[in-house]
Amino acid sequence: MGIFWDLLQQDELEKQQKQANSMEERVEFLEKELKHTRALLKKTLVALETHLQKDIDGDGVTG
Repeated sequence: MGIFWDLLQQDELEKQQKQANSMEERVEFLEKELKHTRALLKKTLVALETHLQKDIDGDGVTG
């Protein structure tokens, strides 16, 4: 019975490791997406401030 228990535990450990790996990959992907989204938002804000000639984000500068 001990060998079967060891096999079940090993299988569970492998499942947990795969889940952890996929979670790390997901976090990495989301961090990249957030970086891209923030860069796009900044470009959009600069273009909008330039077009309107108005300081929208309150940083004291237009564009």
